[in-house]
Amino acid sequence: MAERRYGEPAPPITETIAGADWYGRELEREHHESTLFSDLDFTDGRNVGSVFNACTFRRVRFSASVHESAAFVNCTFISCNFFDSILTECKFVGSMFDRCAFDNMKVVNGDWSFTGLPGADLRRATFSGTRLRETDLTGAICEGGSIRDADLSGAWLHGADFSRCDLRGSDLTAIEPENVKLKEAIITIDQTIVIAEALGFDVRRK
Repeated sequence: MAERRYGEPAPPITETIAGADWYGRELEREHHESTLFSDLDFTDGRNVGSVFNACTFRRVRFSASVHESAAFVNCTFISCNFFDSILTECKFVGSMFDRCAFDNMKVVNGDWSFTGLPGADLRRATFSGTRLRETDLTGAICEGGSIRDADLSGAWLHGADFSRCDLRGSDLTAIEPENVKLKEAIITIDQTIVIAEALGFDVRRK
């Protein structure tokens, strides 16, 4: 299992919900604390404003689910499937993802600061306007993906692959060009100045 930042342990579990069938279920402002959700099916589910604090999700199917203004704070996701899910204005601060699938996942706005996504395959995922401050994207595969208008300041990006990734409007100040792949990445003119300065160029307007 991938380690959390600075080797922090996963939060302890006090309750377990295993094998539940939540297919198509609607959650509205529910609250769950320190709960293990194992082999749960939340396909086609809808979650509005619910809060999950220090919970662990193992082999949970979030496929085609919709989440609005929900919070997953300091949670752990292991071998979960987010295929075709939509997460709007959600909070994932401090959460950790290990061996999860993100194909066609759409993240709109929201706060994913301090999230752990080391080695994550995000090639088919899209992030728009999302706060990813100090997120661990070490070795993440973002080739051909989309991370637009995102706050990546302070993010851990060593070994990440952003080839052909649409990064327009995102904060790229944490990028060290010698430690990431950027071939054919899509950026704006202003962002080229940030990259040039990171490469040691003395950029002048005239």
